[in-house]
Amino acid sequence: MKTYFVSDAHLGVNEREIERQKERELIRFFDLVESDGKQLFILGDLFDFWFEYRTVIPKGYHRVLAKLSELVEKGIEINYLAGNHDFWLGNFFEEDIGMHVFAEPFGVTIGNAKFFLHHGDGLARKDLGYRIMKKILRNRLNIKLYSLLHPDLGIGLARFSSRKSRNHTSQKDFGEVDGMLSFAAKKIAEGFQYVVMGHNHQPVYENVGDGFYVNLGDWISHYTYGVYDGVKFQLLEWKRT
Repeated sequence: MKTYFVSDAHLGVNEREIERQKERELIRFFDLVESDGKQLFILGDLFDFWFEYRTVIPKGYHRVLAKLSELVEKGIEINYLAGNHDFWLGNFFEEDIGMHVFAEPFGVTIGNAKFFLHHGDGLARKDLGYRIMKKILRNRLNIKLYSLLHPDLGIGLARFSSRKSRNHTSQKDFGEVDGMLSFAAKKIAEGFQYVVMGHNHQPVYENVGDGFYVNLGDWISHYTYGVYDGVKFQLLEWKRT
């Protein structure tokens, strides 16, 4: 039984027809997970934005959510690590779908290998502004205050902010030193065999010391994902129909 990894689908980022096709491919990928997988790790930014009210969630994702629920019902463990576009997760994914949700990076042992999983945000050397903003946005009081906005307004603002954030990130110079790679090297020195991330949308599989740094890429232009069969980790490209 295999363990699958995926990140940065950013559902909702493009026009409706493009998103519908991406959604179909993602559900086909989940079908693969269902066929021979025992667990799935989603390493952030499954959605281009997500703000969950107590009784309201963003519309437009019911097919993907239904498929994730089906996987859980089939006995597949799903672990969802929040990214920088979908960190305002409430209890919907845990209580209604049965997924495990993580707000912070974490280590996990799969078979005989130790993995450290991180979305990858905030690791760039020249990204101090984001690290400060992250603490503000994830503050419980600020989230509670934001939830007082009407859902149409709150979700609309979240969508606008998400687009601005993505445009800013794509144009930003983060410097010559890859902070994500440096972070991975430290974790590998601590004893992890694999450090797996997403965030920068660039697929990478690189040997670092006694381990490997893996960046899962994205499901916008690369359609890449990871799979671990208990012996080796592979970074693969999804064959689209």
